[in-house]
Amino acid sequence: MINLDKFIAEKVVGRPTSLLATDLEKFNNELHARIDGRSVLVIGGAGTIGSSYIRAILKFNVKRLYVVDINENGLTELVRDLRSATGYNIPADFKTYPINFGDPVFEKLFVNEGPFEIVANFAAHKHVRSEKDEYSIEAMIENNVLKAKKLLDLLLSHKPEHFFCVSTDKAANPVNIMGASKKLMEEVIMAYADAIPITTARFANVAFSNGSLPQGFLERFSKRHPWSCPSDVKRFFVSPQESGQICLLASILGESGDIFFPKLDMVNDMKPFTLIVDALLKEYGLAPDICASEEEARQKALLLNENSKTYPVYYFSSDTSGEKSYEEFYTEHETLDMVKFPNLGVVKNTKARSKEEIENIFANLRSLFSHGTTKAGLVEALKRYLPNFEHIETGKNLDQKM
Repeated sequence: MINLDKFIAEKVVGRPTSLLATDLEKFNNELHARIDGRSVLVIGGAGTIGSSYIRAILKFNVKRLYVVDINENGLTELVRDLRSATGYNIPADFKTYPINFGDPVFEKLFVNEGPFEIVANFAAHKHVRSEKDEYSIEAMIENNVLKAKKLLDLLLSHKPEHFFCVSTDKAANPVNIMGASKKLMEEVIMAYADAIPITTARFANVAFSNGSLPQGFLERFSKRHPWSCPSDVKRFFVSPQESGQICLLASILGESGDIFFPKLDMVNDMKPFTLIVDALLKEYGLAPDICASEEEARQKALLLNENSKTYPVYYFSSDTSGEKSYEEFYTEHETLDMVKFPNLGVVKNTKARSKEEIENIFANLRSLFSHGTTKAGLVEALKRYLPNFEHIETGKNLDQKM
């Protein structure tokens, strides 16, 4: 059985200790002063990043912890995992709720059970594959943007000491609608940053996160399915632990309107997915059997047995909509603070739209949804709101691939 944490540290991120170890040590006293004794609400806490944030904050001494997520099974596993492990300061008042944060019952919970001094929102559509047509795009914008604004309006009358809403590296010069939705979410944040202490973070792929391609390798291997992976795509990676620590530092130590990102090197830290394939198969004692097509890979997988020395892998050139061959955390027009934190950079002083302008954008989006539109129509609307949005449309999506 593979020690996944060890594999990620040695073969994926290439760091024996967390990227954020120095930052956490430097600001340890300040973090304790701002976290200990506080009530915490985590939205979307059953996912990889949300649960990693919970593990990071439970190294401190919170007074209460409430976790909301629509994934009931994920919440169950979160509780079992935390209570089975050591090293976490789980408060006596720890509750999980399988609730959608956009529903009226969430507002009832928030108002009746508050106040919460620390609120962190990780609920999001995160996959580029979730933008295949007007229906999936409407659901994505509803979750990533419209519900986020509704939450901000609720916070105006119940202000926390810290509010965090997760973003993505794909919000910097977005080429896909998921990234554009998160960039629009950032625009909403900036409009509220003068009224609510709010921060966000853009960061790299979280290695072996739920639904990720590397996590899919493990699922496929357990079922003796072939692997499939783009040969021309590189990504920055952080470990699940690092993802939670980035968000913790951003949520507690950032100034309102700050956008955090990890300091990673374009040459040394950006890895191809093919590297993970080779390293992971080596852990299993196997070598890749490169196939020329998906069908060849499927047929070879049928022949796998306990004596097999190779494993079928299909490499392909990326040709789906919204795929960017590289990642970036900031644009040339953004002001950066690269000094305060040892391993985190911060985008500062982002120009804010007025709340009236945000309301007009949202009204236009709702009008498009209610009157019916197409994917192309939604892309054009987003381009009007986000001038640096350059959507890559190929007519293909990842649901058409293995």
